[in-house]
Amino acid sequence: MADAHNRTEGDINLSSARRDWYALISDPETISYLREDEAHFLHQSLSTPCLDVLASCEGIYLTDIQGKTYMDFHGNNVHQLGYRNPYIVEKLKEQLDILPFSPRRYTNIPAIELAKKLGDLMPSDLNRVLFAPGGTSAISMALKLARVVTGKHKVVSLWDSFHGASLDAISAGGELDFRKDMGPMMPGVERIPPPMTYRGPFAAAGTGDLAYADYLEYVIEKEGDIGAFLIETIRNTDVQIPSQAYWQKVREICTKHNVLLILDEIPIAFGRTGKMFAFEHYGIEPDIICLGKGLGGGIMPMAAIVARDSYNVAQHVSLGHFTHEKSPLGSVLALAMFEYIGQNNILEKVGEDEQFMREELARLQREFTLIGDVRGIGLLWGIELVTSRETREKAVKQAETVMYECLKNGLSFKVSQGNVIQLSPPLIITRPQLTEALKILRNALKTASGSV
Repeated sequence: MADAHNRTEGDINLSSARRDWYALISDPETISYLREDEAHFLHQSLSTPCLDVLASCEGIYLTDIQGKTYMDFHGNNVHQLGYRNPYIVEKLKEQLDILPFSPRRYTNIPAIELAKKLGDLMPSDLNRVLFAPGGTSAISMALKLARVVTGKHKVVSLWDSFHGASLDAISAGGELDFRKDMGPMMPGVERIPPPMTYRGPFAAAGTGDLAYADYLEYVIEKEGDIGAFLIETIRNTDVQIPSQAYWQKVREICTKHNVLLILDEIPIAFGRTGKMFAFEHYGIEPDIICLGKGLGGGIMPMAAIVARDSYNVAQHVSLGHFTHEKSPLGSVLALAMFEYIGQNNILEKVGEDEQFMREELARLQREFTLIGDVRGIGLLWGIELVTSRETREKAVKQAETVMYECLKNGLSFKVSQGNVIQLSPPLIITRPQLTEALKILRNALKTASGSV
């Protein structure tokens, strides 16, 4: 197993902490199902073997076969509006009785309406859409389209970035865990450091994150044939939030050098940051945006790209050509998701929740020296655990302790980079539920700090 300090995830399925978790499971039925799962599925890091056996879900909760509930602050980012949202489920049932599948070569009304809706939500001429069955495929389509539009095959991305698990997506991405043992990758990818306003070599020199934009321009000028810059607007995994100045400069650089700015908002769009799309915080426009995860209403795999009208120049190639290319079910779910957000003032609610989380997590940071940094926006928060605030060494063991203590007490979340507790609850979460979750987290931090 890789050095713990180099972990991308905290809940890897081969660690001693995972074995300790299994030892706590006493229910014979759960143990039996976990063994069956392990026997029949191909094993892969971060996935199989599994933590528990789920039976149902509702709202912010997952329930296992023994009736234990978990507040889900991870949800693979599909759960923006909670599980089994009644409004969305009803729309799905209605469509199932009408047109559950639409073969290629035909269109359907829900797909057309969703394409129009996405265009209406975007600025200026971003109104050309393609759908896909998953975010990885959306990334693939965006990279293909960028090659057709620019005539250039090279792309700049960030070290340690994640854009999906297919071979082209891991080639463009920067996470080693997905590339190791895979052999040759897609050529033409240049990686640069991610903008980090809170740590990192450039930030430490007092230059903020603007130097990272300078690095982008340096690579573009040196290479000379870069066609696209692929980047998350706000990095989901460990919650890296670039500055306004960084994004303004990046947009200027891409425009100046005719490089397409491809924004990956697959995990964070649709209200997660308090706006429908994260780029709205910065007053910039992408050239292509990739969407997914929550687009399917927490039920169906659904993804999309939205591109400028002038990029409708790929009639001679198949950018996607997916079996579920214009899914009427996925389209109905996405439309219902947008309707629910508007009807229930979800964006305004998330803004209020952000202020609550900011105050409560700042209080935790004052209480626990284990917390080196807290950063967040909307209902996306990262708590960085360190062994020392001076050295900022990753508190990997303590982060794992916090995660499993929280799981024991009914709170599920993701740990990124080995030491960043990432909290992304459903946007429908109530204030009492948020308070309860933070109480569980506080008790786990006390345990990890050795203060109990």
